Formats: sequence, structure tokens, C-alpha cells
Amino acid sequence: MSTDIDQKTPYKVTNIKYGEKTVRGRVIGRNKTVIPEEQVLELAKLHCTNKEMADFFDVPLSTFTDNFRDIITKGKLETKQRLRAAQLKLALNGDRTLLIWLGKNILGQSESPISNESTQILPWIEDKPEE
Repeated sequence: MSTDIDQKTPYKVTNIKYGEKTVRGRVIGRNKTVIPEEQVLELAKLHCTNKEMADFFDVPLSTFTDNFRDIITKGKLETKQRLRAAQLKLALNGDRTLLIWLGKNILGQSESPISNESTQILPWIEDKPEE
């Protein structure tokens, strides 16, 4: 039977075990922090901001961005491609709203078509008087 006091006290770990492991990754910054490239790629695929990732690894933002720009770009592009493929699959399976949205954004379609024909009156060409 738990009491209100038990519910308000934070959970405490009683048996903490420590160990060591070798981390393989890029060494960056003055503190020589080792950051695994795979972990950066996974966070980039989740579209985490550069600041969120730098804070996660506890390194300065500019240092992190300078060292992992290539991986971040690749991860975010992969997610965009997967999202685009999922949208197309859903649209081609009959989602009308998504079909309309993709038509406007990918194919340049609009609700009010713009005609290429000019509606202006053509100017008159006057004959020059002979001298």
C-alpha cells in the first residue's frame, strides 16, 4: 500500500553499476569529445535542430555544426525523401487532399489558372507621313 509521501519522493537508484566502453566517432573540440557519426545521423533523420544535437553531446554549436554539416545534411535529406515517397504513395492510393496539395506544390498547378495569352490591346502602328 503506497502513501502520498511515497508518490512525491523521486525514484532513487539503489544499485548503480559503472563500466567502460570504447566509443568510435569523430573527435571534436578542445575537450576532444568523441561523437559517433551514426548517432548524429539518427538525430538528423529526426530533424533535430543543430542546437538540440550540440546540447545533447555537450559541445559548442558552431563546433558541432562545422564538424557534422555533411552528416546532418544527408540525414535531413533522407527523411525528406522518405516523407515525399510516403506522401506520393498515400496520394496515389486516393487521398484527394494530398493529391491537390502535391499537384499545387510539385506540378505548379493552381485553383485559378493563369493564361499565357495577353489581354492587352495591341498598339496601332501608324504610317509615317512621306516627306
